Amino acid sequence: MKIAILGYGTVGRGVYEIISNSESEELSGIEVKKVFARSRDKMHLATNDIEEILEDNEISLVVECLGGLDPAYDFIKKSLQSKKHVVTANKAVAAKYLDEFLDLAKKNNVKFLFEASVGGGIPWLQNLERAKRIDKISRVYGIFNGTSNYILDNMYRSNQEFEKTLKEAQELGYAEADPSADIDGGDVVNKIILSNALAFGIHIAPKFPTYSMRNITKKDIDYLKKYDLAIKYIGETNVKNNEYETSVMLTIFSNNSPEAATSLNNNIISLDGTSIGELKFYGQGAGKLPTGNAIFQDIIDINSNNIRKEIVITNTLNYTEQLTKKKYLLRTNINLKNELVESSESYQNNFYIKTKEITLADLKKLVEELKDKEFIVAKFH
Repeated sequence: MKIAILGYGTVGRGVYEIISNSESEELSGIEVKKVFARSRDKMHLATNDIEEILEDNEISLVVECLGGLDPAYDFIKKSLQSKKHVVTANKAVAAKYLDEFLDLAKKNNVKFLFEASVGGGIPWLQNLERAKRIDKISRVYGIFNGTSNYILDNMYRSNQEFEKTLKEAQELGYAEADPSADIDGGDVVNKIILSNALAFGIHIAPKFPTYSMRNITKKDIDYLKKYDLAIKYIGETNVKNNEYETSVMLTIFSNNSPEAATSLNNNIISLDGTSIGELKFYGQGAGKLPTGNAIFQDIIDINSNNIRKEIVITNTLNYTEQLTKKKYLLRTNINLKNELVESSESYQNNFYIKTKEITLADLKKLVEELKDKEFIVAKFH
């Protein structure tokens, strides 16, 4: 099998390094023929003309590592139309255009696979597929973003403020110069959308409750430490009686939980199945080699004609914000007086407000009262 790599950044280089250095028999018949890069000077296989790849009948599979929506969307679409399999690590483009890509792949008798787009090197999506063959999945949740986890873990362990820890994450290459996607939830939103597609057969728009973690402070961490609690940034979907709810927000765990123990830039993602119960998948959620490894798992499946269950989007579930009731913690500089509030505690010039067990719809009402204030909102797991 001859393949082309679109993009020669971190992930693209990881894919090329793995194929160049591997001694695995599974990869022995796979050859990189072209690499789409901005300049032909980047490497000997480079081209800056996508048509060279699309018109090359020897290339049967395209690995998209460009990231973002443009030109990734156009290149993936044209590759599928050219009857080439596509494997991608690009969660943004996969989450937005999943329906269209799956439809194009089916029409052209090729595959569109995206294992590396969620969880990096963790075999999350393929195991979600395997679990679903037998079980009905009722929940998926977890730490989907390594940057946010690095920040929260370092704040907890090193007693540092948010801004200092974010700067360290940027210096280490975990966070971008503009970290908005990681700390405001965009990255997790895309990953939970893709997880929902495999777990529940729904392709949803990013219109569910998503609360940023950018306002968290050392004071908040210290407050939770008093009660032997830790805080993580979590994407979660629950399903019951043909309804589903999805959210992305800070979530509070006991210190003896696996999520609290997930350190640095690692991820941990869980599913609940009817017979298997709760399964957790832990590992490196990013990085060129872990992500490259996940890409090659998809390539090997295609090359070996390994039968993968077709992803079917039925969209038979109805969205609600009243499916479950949880307790939430809000921190702000004003004391809310509301029938949804259970208790309030003053700590270092702030109020930590614990709600009764309420729905996501109720939470929205409370947050609306704080829209002009600096605040955080966190769910008790």
